[in-house]
Amino acid sequence: QVQLAESGGGLVQPGDSLSLSCTASGRFSSSVAMGWFRQAPGKEREFVAVAASGERKFYADSVQGRATISRDNAKRTVYLEIKALKVEDTAIYFCAVTPQNYASMRAHFSARNYAVWGQGTQVTVSS
Repeated sequence: QVQLAESGGGLVQPGDSLSLSCTASGRFSSSVAMGWFRQAPGKEREFVAVAASGERKFYADSVQGRATISRDNAKRTVYLEIKALKVEDTAIYFCAVTPQNYASMRAHFSARNYAVWGQGTQVTVSS
């Protein structure tokens, strides 16, 4: 089975940019979707971005225009860059992979459709 490890989090100021990485180890198929979710204290885990099969990339409205997701299958790594960070972006960021391919765009927005999760990396945006 695949294991995921996130890195790149830290304390940044509003307006800064940050790049997160998530590397997969173990049994892994590059054809499945790799996504990013985040969870702030007291809130539900929410979808951020996903790199799905067929070079499909989807973003949550909250980061649309500011976030870029990319993946390097050779390195078994998915990246998430967020520009113009806001205080509202403060959260623990998790990467996750789906157990299969989904044709539906909407399917990638639900955490229930992801089988394996990393432990998360903390992103704190504060002045």
